Amino acid sequence: MALIFIEDHPWILEHESCEKLQREIMGQLAERQKHPRTSTKHAQISADIRLRLKQYNTQLVQLRQMLDQSSGTSTITFAESERRTRQVEVLMTKATQMQKLFDDQLSSKRMEERGSLLGQNTDWEGAGGSSNMNIGDMRSKQKQMLGEQEKGLENLSKIISRQKDIANTITNEVDYHNEILDDIGTQVDQTDQRVRNETGRVATVDRKDNTCAYWIVIIILFISIIIVAVI
Repeated sequence: MALIFIEDHPWILEHESCEKLQREIMGQLAERQKHPRTSTKHAQISADIRLRLKQYNTQLVQLRQMLDQSSGTSTITFAESERRTRQVEVLMTKATQMQKLFDDQLSSKRMEERGSLLGQNTDWEGAGGSSNMNIGDMRSKQKQMLGEQEKGLENLSKIISRQKDIANTITNEVDYHNEILDDIGTQVDQTDQRVRNETGRVATVDRKDNTCAYWIVIIILFISIIIVAVI
């Protein structure tokens, strides 16, 4: 049984996370293959797979860095380091395989659509150069393909329309918040002006208080001089 160090537990968790993400990506690749290339579902799954592949590669880099850092210390044994190195290499190989499968699926879908549109499934090289699919069937097949493409364009148009609505909503929210900020700025200016006015009044009162104290002192001195002169 391999020796597991408590201090190195983050590496094990990161490795398990990579394996889990790899299984999820493979499941999405299988699900993506079930939908037409022009469908909204296919586009959504493809975008999600691209993000997950980037995340997977980022986690692989982090996993490799963590392994390099722990290999130069006494945290893990040399045998354990070698075992984990092989595990990382396996995950890197799977990353390459998943990327290739992702690209191959797209190419395969395009070839299938071209074949359906051009009638490659028919026997063009049959006896006498005749085809098992007549002109009417070919036109029907082409109409079907055009109909699917129109549906895909309609779905794309709906998505763009929703994004436009979201953008308009965000714009309205930004305008509303700008108005609130303007009101707050006006209120702050008014408050600042009131503070300045009150500060001026306080200074005036303070000067008056000081003048009054001077007059009281002068009067007291004057009275004292008179009393001294009389005595």
